[in-house]
Amino acid sequence: MTEFLAAHSGALTNFALSILRLATWLVVISIVFVPLERLASLHRQPIGRKALLLDVSYYFLNALLVGAVLAIPLAGVAWLLHFIVPSSVQALGATLPVPLKFIAALVLGEIGGYWGHRIQHEIPWLWRLHAIHHSAEQIDFMVNVRAHPLDLLLTRITGYIPLYAFGLLSPFPSASDPALAAFVFGGTLWAYFIHSNIRLRFGWLEHVLASPAYHHWHHTKHDHVNHNYATVLPFVDRLFGTHHLPKGEWPAEYGSDTKVPDTLAGQLAFPFRRKH
Repeated sequence: MTEFLAAHSGALTNFALSILRLATWLVVISIVFVPLERLASLHRQPIGRKALLLDVSYYFLNALLVGAVLAIPLAGVAWLLHFIVPSSVQALGATLPVPLKFIAALVLGEIGGYWGHRIQHEIPWLWRLHAIHHSAEQIDFMVNVRAHPLDLLLTRITGYIPLYAFGLLSPFPSASDPALAAFVFGGTLWAYFIHSNIRLRFGWLEHVLASPAYHHWHHTKHDHVNHNYATVLPFVDRLFGTHHLPKGEWPAEYGSDTKVPDTLAGQLAFPFRRKH
């Protein structure tokens, strides 16, 4: 046992540090959103609401697993686009100044992510992956992380495709790359916000930025679940005809008609089980 620990001490240390980093971020995010959801709550629900532990499990699982696995398919995507997309197109993004690069990455990443999200609703097998995210019957900021790892992987890849195609990202970008920051960090933080249980409307700004109301309509149990696929920029839904945001209204009920198991193991296996 001692020899095993000695041989794998570096890996164990890195794993422990990753868990500590993720736990720290979860505390920071909670410090921001829990008080906001108490002060300006849309629905009265306890902090320890139904399935919260399930969502915390997804938070750690997806952060550890998807981050480790994502580099492999992204390298393949970057390699393939190198042969498909003309070099003159790929050179466009590399020449942009940092502010424009950030904006271009946000817009193009949003369009790619939109289509990744939309096909998950329109292709039955992919919907079985995505239905896990829509199984939440109570919405708050932690619902953002409830997603099957393959679901999350697909959305990330489709968001990255236009960034690689237009040269906004190198095959192996650094964490400080503005395009990467726009797509990953900006989109991820905003995703927590739009899932939050906050009664907040933006007025005319809702034409520019997605609000909690905007995304809550995407989680409605009935008529409008196939709308509002964008995370940050509502104009993308307007562009493709899937925008829905009635003035002053909120969904009456959340969830999905697709019955999903309650346990983490059951949900991870759910997309691969035969329909009865």
